[in-house]
Amino acid sequence: MSDTPIDSSKRTWIITSACAGAVGGVATAVPFVSTFQPSERAKAAGAAVEVDISALKPGEKVTVEWRGKPVWIIKRTPEQLAELPKLDGQLADPKSERNPSELTPEYARNEARSIKPEIFVGVGICSHLGCSPSDKFQPGAQPSLPDDWKGGFLCPCHGSTFDMAGRVFKNKPAPDNLEVPPHMYLSDTRLLIGEDKKA
Repeated sequence: MSDTPIDSSKRTWIITSACAGAVGGVATAVPFVSTFQPSERAKAAGAAVEVDISALKPGEKVTVEWRGKPVWIIKRTPEQLAELPKLDGQLADPKSERNPSELTPEYARNEARSIKPEIFVGVGICSHLGCSPSDKFQPGAQPSLPDDWKGGFLCPCHGSTFDMAGRVFKNKPAPDNLEVPPHMYLSDTRLLIGEDKKA
């Protein structure tokens, strides 16, 4: 074997070509890898939502969107609250003990399923097949509801009924109560949906 020295201009050319190839590879890889990062829109879709409830009157509901889901905020009347304990025997999971970590945060595992008894915050999606239940706040006999109806929600898809705390009645297709999303009060009139502790 001969020890022939490599021409320095060839060496410079090889090094330059290798560096250019490496830079080109990185330039191609960066945009490709960045496609795995969530878009700004996707990040915003999971962001917490702040809601002003100062204008909400007893018996009224406001709906906001969080993570692509409808979240209901309802100010219950004293009469609606008074009926909740009377319904326990008719409900499938009155104490929210099934799937509690998934469906009901610890601070909402009470009769009203809420932080403040008069304000209910729930995801408006039926736990059966994902339909959105209708408001049936008016008590009394109505189509598809029992004669002694006390107010709540009716899922029009398959007839599941829920009370004013989003608890499902027995012997209905829906397997679980309506979900209570993580939430907290920033003040008496401002709610934050999607977070339940200060960062």
